[in-house]
Amino acid sequence: MLKAIADVLRSVGGAIATVVTLPFRALARLFGGASSTARGHH
Repeated sequence: MLKAIADVLRSVGGAIATVVTLPFRALARLFGGASSTARGHH
């Protein structure tokens, strides 16, 4: 019983972590590209 609950919490935590980190990765890519183009490096 406890193992099943732990597995569910782990899978839910992984899904939440993925959803939370995706926008930050996109923002990091956007800001990284903007800063690189501002400095003249591609």
